Amino acid sequence: MDLLKLALDWAKSEVFSTRFFIFFALGFLISSIGFWQLGKTDLARAYIIPTLVAGILLLIIGGGLNYTNIQRVKQFETHFNTDPQDFQQSEIKRTEGTLKEYTIVFKVIPILIMLAAGLMLLTNSPTSRAISITTVAMLTVILLIDGTAYSRMESYHKKLTTIILQK
Repeated sequence: MDLLKLALDWAKSEVFSTRFFIFFALGFLISSIGFWQLGKTDLARAYIIPTLVAGILLLIIGGGLNYTNIQRVKQFETHFNTDPQDFQQSEIKRTEGTLKEYTIVFKVIPILIMLAAGLMLLTNSPTSRAISITTVAMLTVILLIDGTAYSRMESYHKKLTTIILQK
């Protein structure tokens, strides 16, 4: 039963973590409304659409991940009770694949941040600056949340493989 508890604890922490995407999405959406209602300068008005888009994207990411992880929590116990060995093997394969995906994310997102920062340096229009700054902010949020998720996934994967070695 230690394996099931480990998996459920991990999945519940993921559900909690993905809600931070939604939290930051709401921040971007509120910022968009604020720029819309209070923005007096061209630069402030230029932030309305980029922060709205960033908020919607983070909301979609957070909502999708939250739903997926809630479904996973429901399936863990059924899968474990059906075939504990298969459950463990499938979790090890899944975590290995996810860790590889995170490795790609941690290479791509910094490159995208650099491109957005470069765009900010190369252009002088308020719209380009607002898009660049909002993109950097959104990608930084994704990087922070994914960084903690990667750390949890790595720890979970190590514990899964340790349980195999103990048997």
